[in-house]
Amino acid sequence: MDMMLVFAAFGVGIVVGLTGMGGGALMTPVLVLVFGVPPLAAVSSDLVASAVMKPVGSAVHLRRGTVNLELVKWLIIGSVPAAFSGVLILKWLGPGDAAQTTVKTALGAALLLAAGLLAVRAYLRLQERAKSRSGQGTGLPHARPLISARPLVTIVLGVFGGLVVGMTSVGSGSLIIIGLMMIYPGLKAGQLVGTDLVQAVPLVAAAAVSHSLFGELSLELTLPLILGSVPGVFLGAQLSSRLNGGFIRRALAVVLFASGLKMLGVDTLPTAILLAGAVLVAPFVWMAIRRSKGFPALATSEMRQRRSAAPSATHTLHSMERQP
Repeated sequence: MDMMLVFAAFGVGIVVGLTGMGGGALMTPVLVLVFGVPPLAAVSSDLVASAVMKPVGSAVHLRRGTVNLELVKWLIIGSVPAAFSGVLILKWLGPGDAAQTTVKTALGAALLLAAGLLAVRAYLRLQERAKSRSGQGTGLPHARPLISARPLVTIVLGVFGGLVVGMTSVGSGSLIIIGLMMIYPGLKAGQLVGTDLVQAVPLVAAAAVSHSLFGELSLELTLPLILGSVPGVFLGAQLSSRLNGGFIRRALAVVLFASGLKMLGVDTLPTAILLAGAVLVAPFVWMAIRRSKGFPALATSEMRQRRSAAPSATHTLHSMERQP
């Protein structure tokens, strides 16, 4: 057994536990770019490993009641057959280099899309925070808000996500959750993650079964992924309450961007230039966006303001309690 694969899967599992995304988006490019695994075999093995990981997080959210089962139903109607069909599409392309090239290209495009959608997710959350602070948003109610399901558009989202996952293993924790945020802005963060995780179980399972039948599944490759990723997910979930998930997601976006470019065959020098440009420019763009929404440019400044405001509020409360 390749212990380096186990350690790599353990690291990816930690990221998944911390952020709720990044499994296929990280593990598949690691297998292809670092370990030299053929793209189709990497997708097949990663999906089977993901099918083992997903139910663990799903069970937690089901117990907590942070799952909208109505939305899960409509997503599954679209995603499960689409995920199974995605593998058949790859099979239809035929064996050999043509199919591998198609998978690699599709994977590169999916990684770039996932990186961009991480930025969209951050912006949507910032916008909702700004609305809540100004009294225009829904705030953070203790009870779950009533969500009216939109069957047709939800099924279409499931079909799109299922095809991408079936062909690339990317999307069950990134593309679909962004779509849910856009279609159902009333869903709280915990409900988004819980609903996405539960719908991803049959989605990934369908893709894994299809890849087992028609793909290039390798048990020698899959077993180390499972052995490393499952404890990694558990550890990441334990650390999620202690570490800054925003920083992890920003680092994940950088990795996805670089991996996507390499999957699309971009040379190392242009990749480095584009990556450096993104790393240098993106922070200033984000600071400008934060200012436009009424927040300090740096999140650390906002955290310091909250800490300084907390003792003042406590002191005021104590003073009121001492008044006759």
